[in-house]
Amino acid sequence: YPACEGVPIARRSGVPFQSFLTIMHTINLERIATVVTTEECDGRTWAVPDTLIGTDSHTPMVNGIGVVAWGVGGLEAESVMFGMPVMMRVPEVVGLRLTGALREGVLSTDLALRVTNLLRGIALSGRFVEFFGPGVSTLSAGDRAVIANMAPEYGSSSGFFPVDARTVEYLVATGRTPEHAAFVEAYARRTGLWFDPEAEPFYDAVLELDLSTVTVALAGPCRPQDLLTPDRTRDVLAPMRRADARPPTPDDPVPDACVAIAAITSCTNTSDPRLLLAAGLLARKARALGLTPKSWVKTSLAPGSPTAERYLRRSGLLDDLEALGFGIVGYGCTTCIGNSGTLPRAVLDAVAARGVLPVAVLSGNRNFPGRVHPQLEAAFLASPPLVVAYALAGDVDRDLLSGPVATAPDGRAVHLAELWPSGAEIDAAMAAAARVADYGQAYDEAEANPVWAKLDSPATALYTWDPASTYIRRPPFATVRGEERLGRYEADPILVVGDDITTDHISPAGAVPAKSEAAAYLIAHGEDPGDLNVFSSRRGNWEVMVRGLFTNKTVRNLLDETIPPGSAAFAPTGEVLPLYKVAERYRDAGRSVVIVAGERYGMGSSRDWAAKGASLLGARAVLASSFERIHRSNLIHMGILPLQLPAGGHPATLALHSGDRIRVEAPAERLQPRAEISVTVLRRDGSTEAFLARAAVETSLEIEVLIAGGVIPLILQRALTQKTGLPITIVGHRGGLASL
Repeated sequence: YPACEGVPIARRSGVPFQSFLTIMHTINLERIATVVTTEECDGRTWAVPDTLIGTDSHTPMVNGIGVVAWGVGGLEAESVMFGMPVMMRVPEVVGLRLTGALREGVLSTDLALRVTNLLRGIALSGRFVEFFGPGVSTLSAGDRAVIANMAPEYGSSSGFFPVDARTVEYLVATGRTPEHAAFVEAYARRTGLWFDPEAEPFYDAVLELDLSTVTVALAGPCRPQDLLTPDRTRDVLAPMRRADARPPTPDDPVPDACVAIAAITSCTNTSDPRLLLAAGLLARKARALGLTPKSWVKTSLAPGSPTAERYLRRSGLLDDLEALGFGIVGYGCTTCIGNSGTLPRAVLDAVAARGVLPVAVLSGNRNFPGRVHPQLEAAFLASPPLVVAYALAGDVDRDLLSGPVATAPDGRAVHLAELWPSGAEIDAAMAAAARVADYGQAYDEAEANPVWAKLDSPATALYTWDPASTYIRRPPFATVRGEERLGRYEADPILVVGDDITTDHISPAGAVPAKSEAAAYLIAHGEDPGDLNVFSSRRGNWEVMVRGLFTNKTVRNLLDETIPPGSAAFAPTGEVLPLYKVAERYRDAGRSVVIVAGERYGMGSSRDWAAKGASLLGARAVLASSFERIHRSNLIHMGILPLQLPAGGHPATLALHSGDRIRVEAPAERLQPRAEISVTVLRRDGSTEAFLARAAVETSLEIEVLIAGGVIPLILQRALTQKTGLPITIVGHRGGLASL
């Protein structure tokens, strides 16, 4: 990404952006979160609990150390920067009672995947989860942070762990002063916030999990909640395999279900030192036995912060990881968000010649089809040491718990039990490698970034749009008067999709495919066909992003499943065109459009481009069986009305066809939070079907945003009518950091 284009916007805002070299969730956990902070009010100093609102769904990671936090969409965060409040209904709280303790060899990743599987079975959208019970005391702060991080995967706004001795230990271990740690403990005890393992608080609902029942596990191949044991990987891939796939040969040894990518990555698992040290210990044992990853496996290590490099290097385990190909490639989301680069040539050739099914194994938090890489429909989430083990195996067509992982140079079969580190070994590595000073020193060095310091911007009041830029272009939705989307109207369903459509399905973040509408646009504007970058770096260019909408190859338009992803039919003529061109046709014809979807629409990343994209398609409403919380909010902030179908309502039961239309009666003057909205399906055969949908709108402020046509027009309208300057508020900890 050409930072020189983005920095002028940041610098001109007057906000002191810092050049942290890390994932924001990790820095909030390791450095910024105070747990308890102080504020001056009316000449008195008040101690108050630390809180955080961040522009990423994994913001709840700091719940692991007792900070109440949840994620919001980028659009909502922008509104806060211009003085608007964050409003929400008081959430229901679900308690998850933990008992027992994890067994030897079971890691926090395994527990997080089990919790995700358990909690996804209940409706948690807009609700908080709090962990309680005696089992909580057996978990370290690092363990808790891993579980809290995956709150969006189990569908909750927040996954909260209360403050206790483990929290205080973590604060000291990560460089907070002993005095502050003591202050946190004293405050928590005095105010009743200190954790009591025997307490039974009142919750809206209670579930229970015995930690001793958790086993070594993976999740996949398509969703984080799809828990499985290592002996079931072969079975779950069966529906995805090609019937004509041919076996490997001596000249082409890449097997079916080959591991194309093995990545230790993401904020979820690399912020817990025990997990990275466990991976290093497994690598050391494998190296001693002469094992190496298979030649077709692309390996990488991307910790959440530079602190990890210090303790891994001090322990000597970084050498062992590097010897197995797991060298540090950077500090950030990398493979987890799709910045995985190209697949190995051997894998691409085997796919083309023999029809093998390639997979990824990563220590990330999401494995939706195409997210890790556009050419990978299957991916498994696993703990860091298990990622290394699968790199050694080279495929997932085996039971790693009972069968051999690999064959040593002397011909001996090596099993996972020989490689897996014990709890005592991990504890010893922690004791030898951990240094309190690492946290401060690593971040201080990261802040002293000479490249960042040299970047400059013109001292002008307004941003100068560069018409030649392929990275930043003025979007059509940045206007004072938003489009009128409420009212009574008839609309064509431009897209009808099924369940679990994620924000990755809607708007990709990974590589721009060479043969795509987005690539054609970039090449036509002078970009190198061999270096088109990734969608996530092109988010400032709406022309690129609109061409990437719904292009994920697993998305099916239920209006006509023969239409390829990223395309649609223009109903009046039946002509099939790229989706953005069909939207233009409808707009030119003066016809409204809507999107219809199934359960959990918009799950996954808090990516606001999934809502911006719907806006650029002209959608006045999205009708879905259910919405994920942040995407629902993003739709509203783009002026799009989210409508929840009645109980039992689903695209499959609506059975819409091209040529059917949908009448929506949502006049602005009658819209209220959770109001019933009259909807009628006008079928092309002349029949009709009427029902009441619920406006998935929660607050009066959201109504105001919808009436204004979106939050950007509302902000601009307020700015133009206000005589004094608007206050700017940083979203994040008091004095802290969030991704703005």
